[in-house]
Amino acid sequence: MKRRQLLSALASIATPLRGAHAQGLPRIGILSTLAPNPDHPLVRAFAEGLREHGLVDGQAASLEFRWAVGRVNRMPSLEAELAALPVDVIVTSNNFVTLAAKAASPTIPIVMVVGVDPVRNGLIDSFARPGRNITGLTNEPGQQVLGKMLELLREAVPRAASIGVLVQEGIGHDRALVAEAAARLNLRLLPTPEVRRLPDIEMFFHAIHRDSAQAYLSIGGALVYNAREQVAALALGHRLPGMHASADFVRAGGLMSYGTDLAAPYRRAAWFVARILAGAKPAELPIGQPTRFGQRINLRAAQALGLVTRSRCCCGRLR
Repeated sequence: MKRRQLLSALASIATPLRGAHAQGLPRIGILSTLAPNPDHPLVRAFAEGLREHGLVDGQAASLEFRWAVGRVNRMPSLEAELAALPVDVIVTSNNFVTLAAKAASPTIPIVMVVGVDPVRNGLIDSFARPGRNITGLTNEPGQQVLGKMLELLREAVPRAASIGVLVQEGIGHDRALVAEAAARLNLRLLPTPEVRRLPDIEMFFHAIHRDSAQAYLSIGGALVYNAREQVAALALGHRLPGMHASADFVRAGGLMSYGTDLAAPYRRAAWFVARILAGAKPAELPIGQPTRFGQRINLRAAQALGLVTRSRCCCGRLR
């Protein structure tokens, strides 16, 4: 084969490998703590949001996924991979992922989806003017919502005096805020470590059951969210009523929830990505905050936990 023919053949092989990048499309980096699953409901919600802004993968943008498969220690190296490509914007989930992206590059725009207390945790300067290369949304419930979650849990389980808090390490929640909300309701928080790995969730339930907990509060984190069916099954097995921050836990068999629809911020994050790709600076895009909260109750779980009496379930709802 002549040299010119060889080069032509190599070029024809390389072109499909480069894919949409060879067309000069903007690259959107997404780091997920999940196993590879582009059809995950939250990933799908983000893709739908992008389509609403004309950013269809392979046509008007190129999506670069990196999957951590539940191993948070992989995030810094995966974020470094995205920064080295480079990508035009990085989409992150919780604080741990956002901090990894920030460490990988102080200049690439970052859109966080469920940031927790981003000012106190050093991600932004203020909600109105983030002031750095990070913008996006916060899912921080705050004292008022945490108080409401605990009030509803106490209403459902009046006998509850001691509770455990199920939360993933690194999401940046304010322990003092949770403790203050619990103290107002005379609830004692059991000393439980934050979960780091999947087996830690089972250990959490064994620990709070051993310490005579009457209920638990699940603040979450991606690892906990992905294991929501396991959380529901363990809670039922230990006969522990739980309050969760997402209705997806109730759909998975958990007792109750009070919070936002998690798909909504993922869909909304696409707006921030579109603005940044159009030239907006993340430092000048105000942080989005949740405004709609809803309560969900799984009546089947309430019945299994013995919280149904006289044709009514916990919180006075009809069966």
